[in-house]
Amino acid sequence: MRFDTIWRGARLATLDPSREGLGIIEDGTIAAKDGRIVFAGPASELPASADAPERIDVEGRWVTPGLVDCHTHIVHAGNRAHEFELRLAGASYEEIALAGGGIASTVKATRQASEDELVRTALPRLDHLIAEGVTTLEVKSGYGLERNTELRMLQAARRLGTERAVRIRRTYLGAHAWPPGETNRAAYVDEVCQTVIELGGSGLADAVDAFCEGIAFSPEEVAQVFDAAHAAELPVKLHADQLSDLGGAALAAAYGALSADHLEYTSEVGAAAMAEAGTVAVLLPGAYYFIRETHLPPIDAFRRHGVPIAIATDCNPGSSPLTSLLLAMNMAATLFRLTVDEILAGTTRVAAQALGMSDEVGTITPGKWCDLAIWDVERPAELVYRIGYNPLCGRVFAGRSDPA
Repeated sequence: MRFDTIWRGARLATLDPSREGLGIIEDGTIAAKDGRIVFAGPASELPASADAPERIDVEGRWVTPGLVDCHTHIVHAGNRAHEFELRLAGASYEEIALAGGGIASTVKATRQASEDELVRTALPRLDHLIAEGVTTLEVKSGYGLERNTELRMLQAARRLGTERAVRIRRTYLGAHAWPPGETNRAAYVDEVCQTVIELGGSGLADAVDAFCEGIAFSPEEVAQVFDAAHAAELPVKLHADQLSDLGGAALAAAYGALSADHLEYTSEVGAAAMAEAGTVAVLLPGAYYFIRETHLPPIDAFRRHGVPIAIATDCNPGSSPLTSLLLAMNMAATLFRLTVDEILAGTTRVAAQALGMSDEVGTITPGKWCDLAIWDVERPAELVYRIGYNPLCGRVFAGRSDPA
């Protein structure tokens, strides 16, 4: 039996749902061919005839699926560090916004940036994620708030996947905020819906997102966008219940959304609806921390109803300038009291589900892409326990190794 590469001497956390917990295999072996996993299991079960031109001894290190960051906004121009300084000095969000700050400043900078500039400024953020074992991530638009810039952001996101060994899922988020100076809400929602229809079948967007909140779009406006997405045969996701409960989680579930994200104010009804629809709860502890939120997401309700939970960085310039999924994992434990098993599943298997990629990535099982993270740790809990420490020893993308 001929493979391209065999990794042996590994302690595997396969995240295989057919195995208990993290799907641990103590003396594990992985074999790959044509970028896909062909064998993953105990070394004793590898066929005696197995051979490969490249055989790698992992020397007892832990191997997990490549990490999946299922909610980011890494493509944008500019930053808001100056506004952060102003807030620390006592300025209110309203004062900053009136002075041209807030999301309006990011929109202005992003509209002025070329595609090349957007790619150039996003690459350092992407490199930080890759350096921590991320092999798949979602990138949203949402800082153009007009058709041409939104499309340029999606094109830049697509290019990131050619510049680096990483899988990029692209999400159109035209309904992120109201364009600066926009007074005709209906006209802008119509523009977003028309763009959604244009994106259908284009291959430029993999999903459609919206922000359902009092400061953003109403449930009725979101429903219009989601109706357009269904017509365009694009799956949906939703920024829901971050600052208040407008029924966003239940709305997302009603449209069979891949995920509903943030969810600090989600109700029991919303959690039950998500469970029934199979909608993933994507928790974003970086934003919770950065904006000093105090209302915890309903973790117990999600557990009680069996809602799958994912964790992501929400990397963005305004509320979560976070480029460390490992730190987000620690925050999920310390702030939200998630368990190690929940967090590791939430940044691999469940995060893949939130992107509609369960058949492709997220577990170390035959048929999936051979995307791996190799860790120099004594036990998987270290990945959650440590703060500001990166124990990545090696990274594998589509069966090809690269050094950490």
